[in-house]
Amino acid sequence: MNFDDFKNLDPNSVGNWPIPVKIVVIACLCVAALGAGYYFDTQNQLADLAKNEKKEKELLDEFRTKHWKASTLGKLKEQLAEVERSLGELQKQLPSEAEVAGLIQDISQSAIASGLKSELFKPGKEVNDEKGVYVKYPISLRLSGEYHAFGRFISSVAAMPRIVTQHDIIIKSASKAKQSGSSENDYELTMEMTAQIYRYLEEAPASEEAPASEEKKDAKKDAKDAPTAAKK
Repeated sequence: MNFDDFKNLDPNSVGNWPIPVKIVVIACLCVAALGAGYYFDTQNQLADLAKNEKKEKELLDEFRTKHWKASTLGKLKEQLAEVERSLGELQKQLPSEAEVAGLIQDISQSAIASGLKSELFKPGKEVNDEKGVYVKYPISLRLSGEYHAFGRFISSVAAMPRIVTQHDIIIKSASKAKQSGSSENDYELTMEMTAQIYRYLEEAPASEEAPASEEKKDAKKDAKDAPTAAKK
């Protein structure tokens, strides 16, 4: 078979073509058909297959996550109950608005009982928590005395039944030794710190406005009935 065999082909008498030529033509037609099928159909099917495989993987991951949540639901409920119980206990340690004044007085009394002199005791402004759960009430303190007295004061504040945290503690030497040869405990020190009280937010009772609204309704009703009674 050579190139001249293709020049002398008669399209009207395909059956008379040489066998090698028929084989080449049929092979070319098959390749063209396969290319056209891939271009118009197969590549779209491959794209859909890749998309479905990706979706299948996402659904499997979602199934595994939900299966894990379902299998651990009982434990998660127990943990939630434990967290709520712990939160309730912590809220009990937070003073109410009426108890803040007494707690401030307890801190002042702890300083006196520890043998410290109070040079500054300044309650600050209340700061609301970002989540609206509690209110922070800082108190600036400057106390003077011996080192061990500071330890007693800090321990007494930490042991209070209400939650009081202590921040920014700075201890400085206020004066030199009172006399030569004195021990280190005879030095007078100054401690600056911030004691922070946490008060829980109390919800305003919603039932207080109900009686007032009922009284207004009754008053309006009496006002409407008054002219009728006067005519009678």
